[in-house]
Amino acid sequence: MDAATDTHRIAVAPGVHLAVKVSGTPGKPALVFSNSLAADMSSWDAVADRLAPHARIVRYDTRGHGASDAPQGPYDIAMLGGDALAVMDALGITRAVFCGLSLGGLTGMWLGAHAGDRLAGLVLANTAANFPPAQMWLDRAEGARRDGLAALVEPTLARWFTAAYRAAQPARVAKVGAAIAATPVEGYAASCGLLGATDLLPSLGEISCPTLVIAGAHDPSTPPARAAEIAAAVPGAELVTLDAAHLSAVEAGDAFAEALTAFLSRLKLA
Repeated sequence: MDAATDTHRIAVAPGVHLAVKVSGTPGKPALVFSNSLAADMSSWDAVADRLAPHARIVRYDTRGHGASDAPQGPYDIAMLGGDALAVMDALGITRAVFCGLSLGGLTGMWLGAHAGDRLAGLVLANTAANFPPAQMWLDRAEGARRDGLAALVEPTLARWFTAAYRAAQPARVAKVGAAIAATPVEGYAASCGLLGATDLLPSLGEISCPTLVIAGAHDPSTPPARAAEIAAAVPGAELVTLDAAHLSAVEAGDAFAEALTAFLSRLKLA
């Protein structure tokens, strides 16, 4: 049975606080979830509910997203990695399994390469080690600052979910769309700049913790080939492909949770 969910605002830098939710089972290993660009921690709800018996669940809104603060950019990947470590420190978590999707996966790669002693395992979902071309991200940032996020909702949902899922689950898709529209403009724009400037491919060989890579078979944003690239570069990484587009933790929540549960079991943490 889940413990009651605790909500926190945790300071990660001077004047910067992140919104954090802790749920699951006290005393179990910690499982930290990090969201995609333009999403928030609610994108993990279905998976977190299923994993609750097996882990102490920590969800947080990435800097610049959801209910977290959105300081002026620029942002860089070391900053987002430091934010994740600050959340763990504030909650007294020495080591965790870190699960990140897209932008959150990039954060996970940085942690694996630079703070591997803090990770009992790493899950990299629907992500890539770099996101070229850089100009595309500069254009998206400029468009967001000029027009806001509302214009991005429909094209983003079309990339994030298959047409079949959008037709079958309109309420769930609408909730994700609302999170996109509510993303702070500065947080989105600064994160776009980060994605355009970051290349962690040369660092992947430094990741030594057990790693699970999750791809979406129908993901146009980070296609399965990008997941295979990560799995080939991280020593001993496993690769699982789910029947979903980009936001696989929502579209294929049951299968995503099953993959995580099996991964935790192999780590002898569940």
